[in-house]
Amino acid sequence: MVQPLEGLSAVVTGAGRGLGRAEAVELARLGASVVVNDYGQPGRDGTGAASAGPAEEVAAAIREAGGKAVAHSGDVADHAQARALVDLAVDTYGKLDVLVNNAGILRDRMIFSMSEDEWDSVVRVHLKGHFNTVRFASAHWRERSKAAGGPVYGRIVNTSSEAFLAGSAGQPNYAAAKGGIVGLTTSTALALAKYGVTANVICPRARTRMTSDVFAGFAEPADGELDPLAPEHVAPLVGYLASPAAGRVNGQLLVVHGGVVAVMERPRIAATFRAAAGAFSAAELDEALTPYFEGRPPGETFAATEVLGLKRD
Repeated sequence: MVQPLEGLSAVVTGAGRGLGRAEAVELARLGASVVVNDYGQPGRDGTGAASAGPAEEVAAAIREAGGKAVAHSGDVADHAQARALVDLAVDTYGKLDVLVNNAGILRDRMIFSMSEDEWDSVVRVHLKGHFNTVRFASAHWRERSKAAGGPVYGRIVNTSSEAFLAGSAGQPNYAAAKGGIVGLTTSTALALAKYGVTANVICPRARTRMTSDVFAGFAEPADGELDPLAPEHVAPLVGYLASPAAGRVNGQLLVVHGGVVAVMERPRIAATFRAAAGAFSAAELDEALTPYFEGRPPGETFAATEVLGLKRD
């Protein structure tokens, strides 16, 4: 039986543990040849000595299960090392077909006490790390498309978070980086569609080293019970988005967790207010907007003239 990713090669970043590991194992199970990337620092805040151990261990496990995998322990937030990661996939497997970005760190702090380094380091690993790998993978696909005289096969799956959607009080750096990843993905989706490449972004909920605090109040299942927060629930969606079946899925944001996939809409207009004389004054805005946000009926003069999409109670 031919697997859906047979003959394809994939790079998975942050694949030494948690979500990235589950995704790399799933892509290999579906037939892909995988480059397992992980910088290997022990601290979830990006501290500690880098190590090739985590990436090597996952690559070895894939090979022991009959799959194909090599390890890469470079820092994807470093431009040159991200280039080397893409080059490793091309040199080892002849081409790159799938890029899954998952690498990240946490340095949580309230906005009024966050240091410059805490901001820069998280944005660097998450947002710049995504940019770096996408930059070199997209150049590879563009060159291949020019040589082929038409579209080629390419899939990008980036990782955002619901922290950017709903906010996260102690994670302004993380929420901002994850929001940036969504913008990066939708821009990339438009730019690369003509080359045959899709780019989508997921917001996973999973119990990992990164989310140990978030899900601290959720009891882990007893032995033999299905854990709805297991990273393995996220991996099948990544496998699908990497597959030929998802060729028409592009520029999408999907929330995924145990047995659930939610396709998110782009932001919609909740209400539109128009000035009676063509331009608002501060007083007019007060009369129009304040009642709306307080849940009261608007004033008679500057009522909401249009309501599109979401409706207030």
